[in-house]
Amino acid sequence: MIGIELTAVLFGLAAAASWGAGDFSGGMATKRNHVYLVVLLSHIVGIAGLFVLIGLFGEALPAMTDLFFGALGGISGAIGVVALYTGLSQGRMGIVAPLTAVITAIVPVLFGLFIEGLPTTQQLIGFGAALVAVWIISGDDGPAGLRWRDLRLPAVAGTGFGLFFIFIDRVSDNAILWPLVGSRVASIIMMLILVLISRRWARPPRNQLGIMALAGIFDAGGNAFFALATSLGRLDIAAILSSLYPATTVLLARFILDERITRRQWVGVTAALIAVILIAA
Repeated sequence: MIGIELTAVLFGLAAAASWGAGDFSGGMATKRNHVYLVVLLSHIVGIAGLFVLIGLFGEALPAMTDLFFGALGGISGAIGVVALYTGLSQGRMGIVAPLTAVITAIVPVLFGLFIEGLPTTQQLIGFGAALVAVWIISGDDGPAGLRWRDLRLPAVAGTGFGLFFIFIDRVSDNAILWPLVGSRVASIIMMLILVLISRRWARPPRNQLGIMALAGIFDAGGNAFFALATSLGRLDIAAILSSLYPATTVLLARFILDERITRRQWVGVTAALIAVILIAA
C-alpha cells in the first residue's frame, strides 16, 4: 500500500513538472500568436502523442461513460487554459497565476472531502503548506489593490482546471489514455469553433511551431501523469501536488530566459518541498 501511495505522489509531482513546462512553452508561444490558435495547435499535437502511447501500451477502448467524463474534462480544461492565457496577457501575472493555481487545488480538494473523507492531520498540514507554496512561487506581487475584475479570469481558469481534475478522476482506474483522447477531441472541437468565429486562423510562423508542439506534448504528458496519480491515490492529494506546477515554470524561466528568482520564490520552493514530504509520509 505504501508503495502504491508513493507512486501516486510521484505521478502527481510528474504532472506538476510536465504542466509547468507546458505552461512555459505555451506562454512563450502566446507572446507572438493568438491564444486560440496556440491552444488548438498544441492540443492537436497532444492528441497525436496520446495515440502513439495507446499504440505502444495497447490500452483497450473503455466504456462510453469514461469517454464522456474525459470530454467534459476537456471542455472545462480548455476554458481554463483560455481564461488563464487571457488573464496573463492582460498583465498582473503575479495575481492571475497564483490565484488560478490556488483555486485549481481547492476545487477538487473540497470535492474529495465529500467523496473520500478527511485525509490525515499531517496531510492536511501538507495541503496548507502546498497552497502557501503555490501562491508564493507563482509571483512576487501582493494582493494590494485587488479588484473584482482581477478575480474573474483566475476564478474561471481555476474552476475550469479543478473541474478537469474531478472529471478525469471519475473515469475507471483501468482507463487512462482513452479518456484523455476524449478530452482532447472535445477541446479541439471547441477551440476550432472559437478560431473560426474569431477569424484567427492565420498560419503561425514556422519557427513558432516547435514551441507550440512542446506545449502540447507537455500538457498531454501532465494529463496522463495526473490520471495515473488519481487512479492510484486520492484525488485531493493528486490535485494539491499537481498544482505545484508554477515551480517548474519559475525554474525554466530562470535557466532559459535568465529571469531572476526572488528570495520570496525560493521560500515558496522550500515550502513546496516541505509540503511534498508531509503529504507523502
